[in-house]
Amino acid sequence: MKKWQIILLALVLTGFAAAVAVYFLVYNKPHPDYEKAKPEFVISAGALYAAFIDDEVAANDQFTGKVVAIDGQVAGVEQLDDLVIVSFVFDEGFFGGEGVRCTMLEGHHARALDLLPGNNVTIKGLCTGFTGSDVILEHCSFLL
Repeated sequence: MKKWQIILLALVLTGFAAAVAVYFLVYNKPHPDYEKAKPEFVISAGALYAAFIDDEVAANDQFTGKVVAIDGQVAGVEQLDDLVIVSFVFDEGFFGGEGVRCTMLEGHHARALDLLPGNNVTIKGLCTGFTGSDVILEHCSFLL
């Protein structure tokens, strides 16, 4: 074979090997199990909301992308198609109550739907940030 054919064949094989590596190491990577994850922070829902209201940039740096356990009194539970959202409300905004909203994992839907306003609960989940009115926790589960 000519030298340029060998180089071309080496590039094709290298590209194929890289594609296989990306598939197995990145695309096919297992998802984190947030239900078994240990919370990096344990804080009241009100204190978490206040941290984002007081200094959103600092709170984003501290909490966003981390598993956080919160406790507080439930303000309400919403069911939207296959989502169940537990909310903690601390302020009234233009579009209604503002606070912390927790999207529950499927295995915790039944318990969440049984909650009544005023019930005290401890929930952990992945903090995904602040919307300007609500702190959002996703992949949430109950503690205790």
